[in-house]
Amino acid sequence: MNGTTTWVSPSESETLHISEDARPFFQAVSALPGQAKSLLSRVPADIGKTVLEIRLRSGKPIHFHMMQGHYFLGEFGDIYPREVPRLPRLTQTQLESCFYALCDYSIHTHQQDVRQGFVTLRGGHRAGICGSCVWENGEPVGIRDISSICIRIARQRKGAADRLASRLLTGEITGGLLLAGAPGTGKTTLLRDLARQLAGGCTGTYYRVAVVDERGELGAAVDGTPQNDLGVCCDILDGFPKAEGIEIAVRTLSPDFVFCDELGGYEEIEAVRQSVCRGVRMAAAIHASNLDELTAREGVKELLQTGAFSHIVLLGRCLGDAFEIISVKERME
Repeated sequence: MNGTTTWVSPSESETLHISEDARPFFQAVSALPGQAKSLLSRVPADIGKTVLEIRLRSGKPIHFHMMQGHYFLGEFGDIYPREVPRLPRLTQTQLESCFYALCDYSIHTHQQDVRQGFVTLRGGHRAGICGSCVWENGEPVGIRDISSICIRIARQRKGAADRLASRLLTGEITGGLLLAGAPGTGKTTLLRDLARQLAGGCTGTYYRVAVVDERGELGAAVDGTPQNDLGVCCDILDGFPKAEGIEIAVRTLSPDFVFCDELGGYEEIEAVRQSVCRGVRMAAAIHASNLDELTAREGVKELLQTGAFSHIVLLGRCLGDAFEIISVKERME
């Protein structure tokens, strides 16, 4: 991929037979309209399966963040390592059309998510939205004049959590797990597969797992039905704020484990503390590139002092890197 490479794109009938690792890309692309969908649908499956993010920008070429690096999309599904003048570009009108399509043509329905700068798509893919902030009564209530959209491709990697699940099974990990890593390092992917293994009996026994899925990225529920496999004994609280969701799960679902993504606020820390008091184990993620960055984050010391997490799982900078499992007790001594 050091130069220009052209592939033959799969036909519509062939997309039914696309491999599992390529299907998420085409599922995300199917949510787009018009020119954007037409261009992206020409991407060959072998390339689609390596795309981590699709970035759409007004007046600029379509940009892929891939496992191999950064590339720009040509007219016929070919990709380029650098921007060149002949690359197709989306107009502002086309970009606005993409935004409306991602909201299912009902911005009001997605208003809460849009206010936070994203829209969750079928399959758990997340579209980050950039533009001008709309204010009302001193509060941000939405986005207008869309300037760019970043679609993060969600993939289930069954087996990604084998190492963690085996440590839980043997008793090497006796408490909860806090997954730390930079954006794009696979925290959500790892959480998703660990929930599947625990709730699906893959460890030799079934655990009751409650997933607090505030942004819809873990279970990707659509009309109450999760699009991702989180195991037969999993209950999903979709769209609930994490602090409230953790409290509800602990109070009403008698879970063995509670899973949630991207912890951070003090209300969430208190909810985690209460879960420990009731004998529930936690598995959660937090943004931090390394241990120094993790411990420097506001509230992390208090989070670790709750006793909810016996181990930190530190993910590498790049997706697929080996992760390090660190004892919280040893780290804090």
